Amino acid sequence: MSDQSQSPINHTDVIAVKDYLMSLQDHICAELEGLEPSIRFHQDAWDRPNGGGGRTRVIAGGEVIEKGGVNFSHVMGDTLPPSATESRPELAGGRFEAMGVSLVIHPKNPMAPTSHANVRLFVVYKEGLAPVWWFGGGFDLTPYYGFDDDCIQWHQAAKDAVEPFGDGYYQRFKSWCDDYFYLKHRGEPRGIGGLFFDDFNEGEFQHCFAMMKSVGDTYSKAYMPILSRRKDLPFNERQRDFQLHRRGRYVEFNLVFDRGTHFGLQSGLGRTESILMSLPPEVRWTYEYQIEANSPEAKLTDYYLTPKDWLAE
Repeated sequence: MSDQSQSPINHTDVIAVKDYLMSLQDHICAELEGLEPSIRFHQDAWDRPNGGGGRTRVIAGGEVIEKGGVNFSHVMGDTLPPSATESRPELAGGRFEAMGVSLVIHPKNPMAPTSHANVRLFVVYKEGLAPVWWFGGGFDLTPYYGFDDDCIQWHQAAKDAVEPFGDGYYQRFKSWCDDYFYLKHRGEPRGIGGLFFDDFNEGEFQHCFAMMKSVGDTYSKAYMPILSRRKDLPFNERQRDFQLHRRGRYVEFNLVFDRGTHFGLQSGLGRTESILMSLPPEVRWTYEYQIEANSPEAKLTDYYLTPKDWLAE
């Protein structure tokens, strides 16, 4: 990646991205509310003295969604935090603005997978350099009890979202997702993957923006059919207990490894309640927790959480 090869960016470009992100938040919330018979998202609008702010939307205690959050944020700062310059040390000390939509949905039913998605734009302003911009995002799926057709549908949607923008993008971003959402201390993936990309500025700004939009728009198309199929399946206390223990892995990843969480907390510009809305409402850790060999629970790690090309199989 070469910053000198970037197409120029102006205020109009940034406003267009912000308008899209806010409309995406509205659309996803409406889609999810359509599955709930009585509850709706609660919104907290928040502002920062420097002009940044956001809209945090949380839904909880539903018949389908035990807890979910769909957040829009637009924050600005005078100094990049360490999490943002880890791979771009030449930008240290620059002013920045970051905007994005980030969401996590934790269904009530253990047969329905947790899902996560994020799309974002980052712009750095540093004296002596033209504004440096890049996009990031993706979506990933974390099942507790897996279904092959869910995994295939999810990855087909991921491929359809990015392949029109570049040959090999799906395989590249799938591999990136598998590598990123990996709990090193556990030696296991967080889920079955999907897409992940960051520091993306290949080609013209509008081309990169269009790809980010495609990823954002595809999330609902990929997840809603899966959630609709699984939300009413019967489950028992053993399956609920397994779901709560597996949610613990989700919490560990978000607090230990997730760059977005680290950026929000390190920058001091995010809203802590909004940053941590991704954490599930109930979770369980048991010392030396073990599952029975060859059980339905063991199939998650033995089969679903192993490297796979779901579209080839």
